[in-house]
Amino acid sequence: MDVQIRRAYDDPAQNDGTRVLVDRVWPRGVKKEALELDDWNKDVAPSTELRKWYSHDPEKYDEFARRYRKELDTDDGKAALQRLRDTVRGKRLTLVTATKDVEISQAAVLAEILRG
Repeated sequence: MDVQIRRAYDDPAQNDGTRVLVDRVWPRGVKKEALELDDWNKDVAPSTELRKWYSHDPEKYDEFARRYRKELDTDDGKAALQRLRDTVRGKRLTLVTATKDVEISQAAVLAEILRG
């Protein structure tokens, strides 16, 4: 599966394929129709506690990724991942996130997992 990441504040592209928002909360200041989403999978996002602890601190990324993978390895996490996989139509999945630095985000961890 071809997986890419796009910020919620960027314009959608024609070659995005299936677009899924992978944040637990809706991006600030973005109208729902502007994102042109196929799905919003809140359940695949990190827990509120983990998200708040991490606070997108680059020094905490490795530990965040480890804890997030542990969350995704639960029954609920596995179900959310499967729902994400089942949403994809075609060969490309675009994970949409409001995160400023997508390289150290939950979307980066998800992309790595989905690429296998």
